[in-house]
Amino acid sequence: MIYHFVVGDMAAQPLQEAILSEPTLQGEIIVLKDLLHIGPLQKEEGQGFSELRGAFWQHVTGSDKPVEVADMERLLEVSKHLYDNPDTQAWLWMAPWPADVCAYHWMLPYMSKHTGRFYLVSIAGLPFLNEDGKVYFPKNISEILPRELVKARRLARQVTPAEFEVDGDEWQKMVADNAGIRTHEGGKKTAPRAESHYDNILLSFCSQQFQKAHKVVNQAINKYNVPTGDVYLGWRLRMLAEEGKLVMQGDASKTLKDFEIKLIGGDAIIAGDTATTEAAN
Repeated sequence: MIYHFVVGDMAAQPLQEAILSEPTLQGEIIVLKDLLHIGPLQKEEGQGFSELRGAFWQHVTGSDKPVEVADMERLLEVSKHLYDNPDTQAWLWMAPWPADVCAYHWMLPYMSKHTGRFYLVSIAGLPFLNEDGKVYFPKNISEILPRELVKARRLARQVTPAEFEVDGDEWQKMVADNAGIRTHEGGKKTAPRAESHYDNILLSFCSQQFQKAHKVVNQAINKYNVPTGDVYLGWRLRMLAEEGKLVMQGDASKTLKDFEIKLIGGDAIIAGDTATTEAAN
């Protein structure tokens, strides 16, 4: 029995197909919903980690109802199963993506109790074949064909005691930094950034004319491969409007298609400058 951890529903889809076709992969997929490279990690006294993360996403989404984040509970449940079933393993499928790397560091303190049974499948820098048989280097598990994921099972390796010790310190550093954003710096390294880290990219797609927020957000994601998702970037647009850097009209409490934004003045944009380029990393 294998518990397969992946970040996000899209990554789970091809993996599910791979598991159905390959007996050695049989097990259960645990989808981690939270994006740990975004938002606070440091709890207040008496606050649970899931409560912290739920409150953050409720703030970002502007929801009137509490947002449930149950990744921690799922992880603890798997850890209990590992205690009760010595033949069970846990695998993390990790892409060179900040959410995946942060999930790895977050899991380590819990998986360190199960030495020899926590496996990492890292696809960083490795070639895969697309539907046309051409080689490419995926940035996310969701980009990989199921048949290629079946082959990728051979990459699974035990996380070593040394990694538990050294890499475990990285999570404590992330918590201490408590940055608004954590960017991927290659390998298993991350770097703390301000929550405004991608603002210049968003501003570079704004103009003196009103345009739908979803258009600006989609352009930022597609051109610069911004790894935060559209919900977070939509929130940053609303914050930029509150700061007086953008003008907003419409209902920002709904979807990105329900409000529009434009620049305050010509000097509010930093298009094509070094800050915009660096923020894409």
